[in-house]
Amino acid sequence: MSPQVPGRPRTVAFYLPQFHAIPENDAWWGEGFTEWHNVRRAVPAFEGHDHPRVPGELGYYDLTEPDVMRAQAALAREHDVDAFCFYHYWFGGTRLLERPVDDFLTSDIDMPFCLSWANESWTRRWDGKDQEVLMGQDYGPGAAEAVFESFVPYLRDARYLRVDGAAVLLVHRAEHLPEPQALAATWRVLADRAGVGPLHLVAAETVHGVTPEPLGFDAVAEFPPVGANTLSSAWTAPLRGLTRDFRGRLLSYERIARTFSARPAAPFTRYPGVMPGWDNTARRGPAATVYVGSSPVTYARWLRSARERESRARGASGLVFVNAWNEWAEGAYLEPDRTHGRQFLEATRWRPTTPLAPAAPPARGAYGVGQALSLARIAGSSALRVLRRVQRSVTVRTRG
Repeated sequence: MSPQVPGRPRTVAFYLPQFHAIPENDAWWGEGFTEWHNVRRAVPAFEGHDHPRVPGELGYYDLTEPDVMRAQAALAREHDVDAFCFYHYWFGGTRLLERPVDDFLTSDIDMPFCLSWANESWTRRWDGKDQEVLMGQDYGPGAAEAVFESFVPYLRDARYLRVDGAAVLLVHRAEHLPEPQALAATWRVLADRAGVGPLHLVAAETVHGVTPEPLGFDAVAEFPPVGANTLSSAWTAPLRGLTRDFRGRLLSYERIARTFSARPAAPFTRYPGVMPGWDNTARRGPAATVYVGSSPVTYARWLRSARERESRARGASGLVFVNAWNEWAEGAYLEPDRTHGRQFLEATRWRPTTPLAPAAPPARGAYGVGQALSLARIAGSSALRVLRRVQRSVTVRTRG
């Protein structure tokens, strides 16, 4: 592995191992389903809305092909991404989407990594059916021991990411754990018995206000766009050509970047997080949440702020998380695409070697009646408060 740069916090990108077919997804979503299915079918909701997203040099890859992860790791390391954080799917003893990470484990790919247990049930929320559970999470007797046993082969790998000798292990939705302190204590005992050394337990900040102490954890990692109370301050200006059926949320990327960058220091270890963008139109269609105005320049500024703060706080022991390496269906990815090429990767370098091109601003415009009424349903806010915001920022015409 490449040596760590003294005094420099490491940059860790979340990695979605979804881009290959599995029998369960075949049954739930159709034969041969992968995340690319959602990406290809996305349609724009306003002028300048970049859909469908088209991958660049890596193409519509299949993670069962052995050279794909090697190429991804090479791109990542070339652009100062120091580690991948693989999502780990475990549901009451059943694992899903494990093949890419298992293949990585048996390879000689030079890339540090850690795991994030994706601790939530799978539902049909992509179809708006949040109550239909496809694969439920289980916290019954023996669950803490069983899920930790699934971590052990990875924790034993020499490439596993460590902070001051402790293995970095993240938990998504840690607030859902019924007895988190007991689970954390059990895991620490099991880690000692397995000979994998101490654990550095990190809760992803999947709701605002998560702190590590009540969980028995060591740290929290920001997980934008969720986790911070930013929605009220991130509203964006109106966009031209917004479709009548849009019922999602239009938010400002620049404002959320400023909000996260301006957060006061926490009295506990909270690792900063950034995102290159967020637009889950591919999954949610007209109910999408879209952060408008992301660009390599704005992302680079946010990342630089996060790195500088973490460097001052923890130096080489620090971590900065990027959401994400390849969340294509949520518009959160560093991988090259047709629109930006390698620009977001270039922006991830500590010192970019080529100029970063700012994105063209989206077309602004006035809402018609249909769009204004749709806007009143956004974010679950009261109609009065939302319509007052509309009144301040847009002109409502008599025809939609």
